[in-house]
This record gives sequence, structure tokens and C-alpha cells, in this order.
Amino acid sequence: MELVSKLHKRAEDGNPISVGIIGCGQMGSGLAHAINNVHGMSIDAIADIDTSRAIETLVSLGYDRSDILETNSRSEAEDALKRGKRVVTQDALLMTALDALEANVEATGVTDIGAQVAYRSIINHKPIIMLNVETDITVGWYLNHLARSYGSLYTVASGDEPGVCKMLYEQARLMGFDVVTLGKGKNNKINFDATADMVREEALSKGMNPKMLAAFQDGTKTMVEMAAVSNATGLVPDVPGMHGPHVETNDLASVFIPVKDGGIFSGPGRVDYSTGPIAPGVFAIVYTEDQRMRKEMKFITRADGPYYLHFRPYHLCDLETPQSIAEAVLLNEVTVTAEAMHSEVACKAKRTIKAGEVLEDIGGRDWYGQIITYGESVKRKAVPIGIGSKAVALRDIPKGAIITEDDVRLNDKTFIYRLRRMQDSLYNGGGK
Repeated sequence: MELVSKLHKRAEDGNPISVGIIGCGQMGSGLAHAINNVHGMSIDAIADIDTSRAIETLVSLGYDRSDILETNSRSEAEDALKRGKRVVTQDALLMTALDALEANVEATGVTDIGAQVAYRSIINHKPIIMLNVETDITVGWYLNHLARSYGSLYTVASGDEPGVCKMLYEQARLMGFDVVTLGKGKNNKINFDATADMVREEALSKGMNPKMLAAFQDGTKTMVEMAAVSNATGLVPDVPGMHGPHVETNDLASVFIPVKDGGIFSGPGRVDYSTGPIAPGVFAIVYTEDQRMRKEMKFITRADGPYYLHFRPYHLCDLETPQSIAEAVLLNEVTVTAEAMHSEVACKAKRTIKAGEVLEDIGGRDWYGQIITYGESVKRKAVPIGIGSKAVALRDIPKGAIITEDDVRLNDKTFIYRLRRMQDSLYNGGGK
């Protein structure tokens, strides 16, 4: 791909890739530091509702406060960027219209903002790289479809589990293997009852948003990540919520395989996770019947097969995202996108919800996400997590129940709700 040499050429020409970041929390600020250390790439603008966070991030990169302009005006922002200054804004959508920026990275984790930013970026023919996988698993198929029709580019970022799993998938397929399983490690058991209030102290000690930490602990993030993998590859969960057994690394290739061969799956082609010591790694279980390939694998890896483990012991989140930026801008290539709707992450009640109650967002008190197949989701009219916020319960919903569109009145005022309805109409109407 020659990305590094292409970036060096951009640097030598005094024309580094100009990047904007939307959302300057843990991921966004980490990405800013990564970009700052990439020769041929420049972090030029940051949007965040709390502009002080964006300013402090730029200062920590070595920029003087006098070289940072805080504005919500497009003309002022464009003028500042032309003069070599950095821009900070509260207006996320402003970033999608700035001609000086060559690409934006969406890192808010807020589904409605993510949908608006991605849509506007696509319309403005500006590559959009998503660190907001929650938005992607809700409307990513539509956004990808829209980007291709506009000659624009939409992609989920490298570094998060979906991007790294897709890399393992592509490598395995290009070696002639069948991919039986794509999976990730989770560093603790799921606590379905976790809420932001319960984890607040721990979250603040780690510099995290409490709702985000709760979404990790209640399993929603794991479901989201593997749903994105599913929609990019066609592999599906074997059971609702996946199995999630505790497995040692050396045993992965004997557990995450079909039952007929001693494993846990009803068949091949599955996504899942392990709570064993493989976190923060990701893995692929691959298969071949070819005797010569098996001979090669025996010689190289000492494994007997026919199932083999391809293992990457880490994913580096925002630190790997510059690769997706470079691929998008320099090669017009995506890292991972939803090719079809194979899986959905549905809202499942954390507690008994009473009629008339207004549901909270991801990481709240009311629901967590559970991955199910898309066909099952359509059949049950399950509410996708990306549009579950601020829904009003029309009747009592028991703890542990999948929340359906018959149970609630959805908040139809959000942009992501409208985008999801467009996706449903197009996809189920024959656009897939």
C-alpha cells in the first residue's frame, strides 16, 4: 500500500493530511496524540461540546493557545485554517463543511450525533471514519450505501475490534481458509445490571464517561463490536447474546468450532467472545480440508488441524485509527463497513420497566444491548439500541425481555430514527 511513503511525500510537500476529530473524550484525545506523531498527518480541528477539553488537548500537543481559534463560524474557521491555526468548535456539523479538512473522525459515541456527522460528511464528499460503532450497527448499512452512491467514503476505523477482526478475516480468506469463527476477548464477565451510577467512581478514576464504562460492563459494547463484524463478513451469533465462555488461548480452536467436532456451535460461520485471558486480543478460527495446506500448517505452527487459531493479542483502538485515515484519503479504501444486515443489537430490559417511563440511553438503568440475528430482530420487531433512547414505555416490560416496537413509543424526532427508517425501507424493500 506504501502508505508511509505516501505520507512522507505529503510531509515533504508541506501538505500533510488535514484531519478533524468530533468528540474529544478518551478516544478522541488519544487519537489526537497519535495523529500528532504521524509524519504527513495533522490534527487541525476538534469539535466537542466542552471546548475546554479540545483546547487542552491541542495545548498538550504543543500548540500555543494564541494559535487556537474557538468559533462556530464557518468563515472564521476556514480563514483560521488557511492561516495555519487550529480550530475548536462546539458545532460538530461545522466540521463536515470545512473545505480545509480532508477527513473527519467521529468519536463521540453518541448515536444521533454520529448519524448526523456521517450523513453530512458523505453529502459533502468528505471521508468519514467512525470510532462510533454504535451508530454504525444502527444505520451503517444505509450510510455505506449512500457513500457509494455519492462517490464518497464511509468506514469504521481500524483499531477497534471490528476493523482488526475484518483484517484477520481478509487474511484468512486470502490464504484459502474457511473462517469458522471471529471473536474477541473480554476482560471481565458481563454484569447485565451495571449502570452509570454503579460504576461512576471507577469510571472517573480512569478518565472515562460512566455511561461508557457501564456499556462495557453490561456487555453492550461487546455486542456492538461483534454485530459490526457480523454485518461486514456474514458471520452470525450462534445464540442470542453469543456464548461467551471462559477459554484459555490454547483451547480456542477446540471450543469455538461446531458441536460435531467437539465445540459449542451449531455450525460454522459464527461471531463470539471469550472472557478468558486473551483480552485485549482478537482471534479467528479457520478451517481447511486441503491436505497440503494442513501439512504446511503442521510444519509452520505444529498444529494438527483441521481447525487453526489466528490470533492477534491486541487491538489498539484510537492509536490504529490513523491507518484508516490514510487508507481513506490516499487510497480511497475502507477498513470495514456493513455489507449487509446479518445481525442487530436489540434493547433488552435491565429491570422491570413501568408503563409511562422514559428509557435512558446506552449505559443507563433501563436496558442493555443483546446481539441477535437480523432476521430474528425483524420477526420480533426488536428495538435497535441506536434508537432506544427516550422511548416511552406503553406497557410494563419485564426484566430480561427484548424490548419491541409494540412495547414503546420511539422518539421519532431524532435524525438517527429517520435514517433508520430510511434504511429499513430500502433494505427490506429490495435494496440489499
